[in-house]
Amino acid sequence: MALGIGGRQGRRLRSSSPADDALGRDFRHYLCAQATSQTGTQMASLAISFAVLAAGGGGGGLGLVMGARILPLVLVLLLGGTAADRWGSRRVMLGADTLRCVTQAAFAALLLTAHRPSVAAMVPLAALSGVGEAAFGPGQSALLPRLVPAAGLLRANALLGTVRSAAVIVGPVLAGVLVAAAGPGVVLVVDAASFGVSTLVLWRLPVGRRAVTTDGDEGGEGGEVPGFLADLRAGWGEFRSRGWLWITTAHFALFNLLLWAPYLVLGPVIAAQRLGGAGAWGAVAGAYGAGALCGGLGLGMVRSLRRPLRAGVLLSACFVGAPGALALGLPLAWVCGGAVLSGVSSAVCGALLDGFTQQRVPAQVLGRVSAYTSVGSYVLGPIGLVVAGPLAAVVGAPTVLGAGAMWLLASTVLVAALPAVRSADCALPRGARNCAASHKPR
Repeated sequence: MALGIGGRQGRRLRSSSPADDALGRDFRHYLCAQATSQTGTQMASLAISFAVLAAGGGGGGLGLVMGARILPLVLVLLLGGTAADRWGSRRVMLGADTLRCVTQAAFAALLLTAHRPSVAAMVPLAALSGVGEAAFGPGQSALLPRLVPAAGLLRANALLGTVRSAAVIVGPVLAGVLVAAAGPGVVLVVDAASFGVSTLVLWRLPVGRRAVTTDGDEGGEGGEVPGFLADLRAGWGEFRSRGWLWITTAHFALFNLLLWAPYLVLGPVIAAQRLGGAGAWGAVAGAYGAGALCGGLGLGMVRSLRRPLRAGVLLSACFVGAPGALALGLPLAWVCGGAVLSGVSSAVCGALLDGFTQQRVPAQVLGRVSAYTSVGSYVLGPIGLVVAGPLAAVVGAPTVLGAGAMWLLASTVLVAALPAVRSADCALPRGARNCAASHKPR
């Protein structure tokens, strides 16, 4: 999808109207770099899972490695957003991708040289990768408005979302083949190279530093840069003043604790035990990506939706497809079908909630509010990753996944019925565009 932007299509963009040419060559280069690094990231996720299992780490070891990667996302995300505002988004992103390139190269060396690498050696490498990921994300949000004119922002976000979904399809499938043929170390070499490509493209982008004042306006050369804590307090005040926002954030925090984290840990374990190993789990992950891609494309064709917030919350219940199929002990084909449903749920739910937030939160604090939303959503995830394996050893993986699925079905109905959610969804601000037409996938 990303490669199709070049060639004759790219010449049409450059020679057509200003609105069609809003993205420009620099964004197209950045989009191709993101397609490369996102595919590498999705490949690495599967490879690391099966590297831990092959080393004898089991579900508990896999949870530790995954938790080590997720924990920095919680701790560093707010710092990364403020750093991008203060020191320039490209500078922070360059540092993040350089860190991830070096880390994944070291991880690959560990897997390729050690006969039986220890989980203890994998944990700090996973943590460093998480630091890079946490620093990169907020920088990208700050980079796009400087890289793409306002008229092209919607299209740019949609293309980046499509690239992410396509990477979820392609990456695990490629990784499953490479792991089976050459081992997980080779996959991490590919991932390190993909971050190298991203670093080179970022280095060439003509994007300078921008300072941001406390009210979110762009500052000049002599503008006063606000205090770090003042920025955080302003964002926190905006976040906590909206009941629907912190309620949905708490909902997804518990979702990550009770279902998403156990699914990430126990899914590969079940695949290794009875579905066929890395190739089977790659097929499940690819089916999830296909569902996400279809969900995003389908939502883009919806012109109006009366209650996007409640629809997004209720659709989150459909994520039970993949973990529910695993809990019921269904064969691989049924698990892949459930993964398609989970992917659709993830893409559509995230798009609706993000679009609703973009409409209801002032632009000058949207970055910090989004960071608080992300931190709140992920804060319990590391606990779920660490606990899932030991808990499954006691009660069984199907029981853990089944309990999480039942909780999600019940909680979505409850959250959608809460007055704060219902009242927020009654009417959009005057002049606002519909959420379905302005979505940005999570």
